[in-house]
Amino acid sequence: MDEALIRSLTPSVLTVLVRRGADFAAAEDAVQDALVEAVRGWPDDPPRDPKGWLVTVAWRRFLDATRADTARRRREDRVEEEPEPGPAPDVDDTLQLYFLCAHPSLTPSSAVALTLRAVGGLTTRQIARAYLVPEATMAQRISRAKRTVSGVRFDQPGDVGTVLRVLYLVFNEGYSGDVDLAAEAIRLTRQLAASVDHPEVAGLLALMLLHHARRAARTAPDGSLVPLAEQDRGRWDTAAIAEGVRILQAALARDRLGEFQAQAAIAALHADAPTAGETDWVQIVEWYDELARLTDNPVVRLNRAVAVGEADGPRAGLAALAGLDDALPRYTAVAAYLHERDGDPDTAARLYAEAAHKAPDLAERDHLTRQAARLNSRRRERR
Repeated sequence: MDEALIRSLTPSVLTVLVRRGADFAAAEDAVQDALVEAVRGWPDDPPRDPKGWLVTVAWRRFLDATRADTARRRREDRVEEEPEPGPAPDVDDTLQLYFLCAHPSLTPSSAVALTLRAVGGLTTRQIARAYLVPEATMAQRISRAKRTVSGVRFDQPGDVGTVLRVLYLVFNEGYSGDVDLAAEAIRLTRQLAASVDHPEVAGLLALMLLHHARRAARTAPDGSLVPLAEQDRGRWDTAAIAEGVRILQAALARDRLGEFQAQAAIAALHADAPTAGETDWVQIVEWYDELARLTDNPVVRLNRAVAVGEADGPRAGLAALAGLDDALPRYTAVAAYLHERDGDPDTAARLYAEAAHKAPDLAERDHLTRQAARLNSRRRERR
């Protein structure tokens, strides 16, 4: 079965079941059962209306499960609500499902984790990596969220802030991870921006567009990573950059600064520089200061240390780095870069090799390994 088709249909089918009275956990199980049956049957006998087929089969699975429950008699009344045969309406319910998962009964972090898992299609490991927690901890958090919303009617959708956080994490994983969800996150954020007048929605959309504009230049033909300073800026999408900057300027003019607007401002400064050497690092440090004030996020402070190293020199960057937890993801890679800039290739080579062992994905691991090999090769040549 086509994975893209599954991804596009699953949220809509799940929404239909929730609307018809299924609690979230039972609806999710029923949809998964329907997808398993589709994998088995569709290759030989594909339906004319895939969504309608999934809705019908998932609803029947839900009814089968609820009939076995202690409240069997009360739930059997729902049999009359089984969808009528025929094509299902072609409606995109994905964004609405994001709001439904951000239920007031959940904490924002639990709502985000549940939505990323149930709607975004991310694995527990990917979500744990985004939250900087062990995979087992995240698995427990998602399980608790499912139990919390089990049996709850979804007539009180969550707030915009939680939905924005989910879309941001989906984009980040799609942009740099194993599952390509970046374009889908942009599409949903456009929908949200068209229906909600909120400067942080605009800030997130601008941030996504500015980052996505550089995507073609982020990897070499062999799949290896290309650092920002080495990217061919002629391959950047100037139309996306112009749109992102325009959206950001309108949001900043409202004087309601939020973290996504601050991040977008940093991305815009990178996009505005004709060459890496002309980047306005002083202003970027100032925006990182604003971002740290808004979020108190250790990853923000790690990125700020890099910017300080560019604006004020590598020793200033290392001083900024010294106050951070060395267990932070990519801390060792940043330390390696700053030590190399400071003229200490031996320490940098050792740290690059150490960072490679900690890298979250193969592309980053290969990049860091090559950096260590490059410095080690130079050291041998000096001898």
